[in-house]
Amino acid sequence: MMLSKDIGIDLGTANVLIHVKGKGVVLDEPSVVTIETDMKRVLAVGEEARRMVGRTPGNITAIRPLRDGVIADFDITEMMLKYFIDRVGARSWHSRPRILICAPTNITSVEQKAIREAAERSGARDVFLEEEPKAAAIGAGMDIFQPSGNMVVDIGGGTTDVAVLSMGDVVTASSIKVAGDKFDEAITKYIKHKYKLLIGERTAEDLKVAIGTVRPGGRQAEMDIRGRDMVSGLPLTVTVSSEEVQEALWDPVSSIVLAAKSVLERTPPELSADIIDRGVILTGGGALLHGLDELLTEELRVPVLVAEDPMHCVVKGTGIMLDNLDKVVKKKF
Repeated sequence: MMLSKDIGIDLGTANVLIHVKGKGVVLDEPSVVTIETDMKRVLAVGEEARRMVGRTPGNITAIRPLRDGVIADFDITEMMLKYFIDRVGARSWHSRPRILICAPTNITSVEQKAIREAAERSGARDVFLEEEPKAAAIGAGMDIFQPSGNMVVDIGGGTTDVAVLSMGDVVTASSIKVAGDKFDEAITKYIKHKYKLLIGERTAEDLKVAIGTVRPGGRQAEMDIRGRDMVSGLPLTVTVSSEEVQEALWDPVSSIVLAAKSVLERTPPELSADIIDRGVILTGGGALLHGLDELLTEELRVPVLVAEDPMHCVVKGTGIMLDNLDKVVKKKF
């Protein structure tokens, strides 16, 4: 009989990533499911479903089952997890995997239970739940098991988790529901307000990635975007500059700066001293936002560095934790 595989899952608001023990990261797909409403039939999951967002006829809906880092639609999350776990071949008729899933630091016990149940029903033998910033720090190569302070800012799609870790555990932390999605929303709102133009979330994301910055004068680029003119109702193209995106992002980015400051203010002085030496590590997709590391360095007065491959830190961390389950995971919910 084949031994069952251990798998680590970064169950994100924007993407689901899966690490299979011995194979590395085998799946990285958007957390989207499209459903035929009348039949309640799943049409597509992941990348294929993401291409349909904002482009589906009335009887088909594209659903993102996770919002702000927690499960908003239980049944669809379960379907999505089942689909992904089957796709990576971690489940067979004679073996069920042990699954380690990451969640934001401040989710409620009800939300924890929902994640655990979704994983169990998608075919897990045992489910372990771990805090996202801890996995992110381990995946970014920090040795969090020493008695010294490590600080990580993990900016995902739905939540930003800030944590100071020492001796393998979270010392101080904060989790806010401001991250990639809120950046996109802020851009959409800004364009609507300034140009009376309605754009979709895909367009907002493209703007953020292609020309976005969070520092004044950080980038000097322009981009043409298309949308629907609110006045005439007809398609319209406008040119947007980096400076405008920076203005649009000011609010959500300020919230992240404040969250990081509040964590530092609550950190014991000995650990603060370590953080000055080692710096703060940025992980998650939001770490790629142009100029964010420099802005945080200025605001926190400690060096802030972007992790190598920030999008994969959490899922890599789950992989490392799976190899050291006894050392790492104290609690099985």
